[in-house]
Amino acid sequence: MKKPIIPAGAAKPLAPYSPAIDANGLVFLSGQIALIGDTGQLRMESITEETRQVMDNLGQLLQAAGLGFEHLVKCTIFMSSMDHYAAVNEVYGTYFQDAPPAREAVAVKGLPRGVNVEISGIACR
Repeated sequence: MKKPIIPAGAAKPLAPYSPAIDANGLVFLSGQIALIGDTGQLRMESITEETRQVMDNLGQLLQAAGLGFEHLVKCTIFMSSMDHYAAVNEVYGTYFQDAPPAREAVAVKGLPRGVNVEISGIACR
């Protein structure tokens, strides 16, 4: 059985998908970009601020599921360029106190709305 997780005040999905799905003890977090709440605005002043907003959006989904960053077991990081790798890592790492999740980080040709970073995840209850 699956249950969608849609936090109040979160950015509306840009396509037909659920922001997160809770299924059999796992929570699948759709890729998050730097959308600010339900305003539709992007936070892109710098790659650091953009990544922080992405991580905060993931945190909002986790919180709506009754979880925290410590419950993440897998993340995927998509970047517009590997030139962002060090800055993204610097911000990303601050969200994990102990044992960060498994992950991959890849550069892709394009991301929604021309953003530089998108991160998805899987959490475990």
